[in-house]
Amino acid sequence: MNISGAFAVSASGLSAHRLRMDVISANLANAQSTSTSEGGPYQRQDVVLQAVPQVGFEDLLASESDHGSAVKVARIVTDQTPFRRSYDPGHPHAGDDGYVAMPNVNTVTEMVDLMSATRAYEANVAAISATKRVLQAALEIGQG
Repeated sequence: MNISGAFAVSASGLSAHRLRMDVISANLANAQSTSTSEGGPYQRQDVVLQAVPQVGFEDLLASESDHGSAVKVARIVTDQTPFRRSYDPGHPHAGDDGYVAMPNVNTVTEMVDLMSATRAYEANVAAISATKRVLQAALEIGQG
């Protein structure tokens, strides 16, 4: 893989995981939202990522090339798991039985996902930094 390919793979990871963190943040912010503009409680969102092979012309000619894969956001899906039901007869959105439909957001799961996305983002930043250090060392060798 060439240097620009290494930067492209890491940059795609940064972008994808930033969006993933944004979606998780929206899930956490709406964990108690019982009414949305669409009607009903907030539904959890999830980001689906997809690998995108990075193949250049020189890679196609090489018999033993190491093809890297960038990542892209394939889609953002709505979680279809059932809403939680909480007994709160005084709540303005409570039904006749006194239960309120609550969002299908589990804050513990969201926090674990947020930590995972943060670590993946940090790993891509580290990969970009390592690539920059390799380039700097190569330039120093050429000057010496």
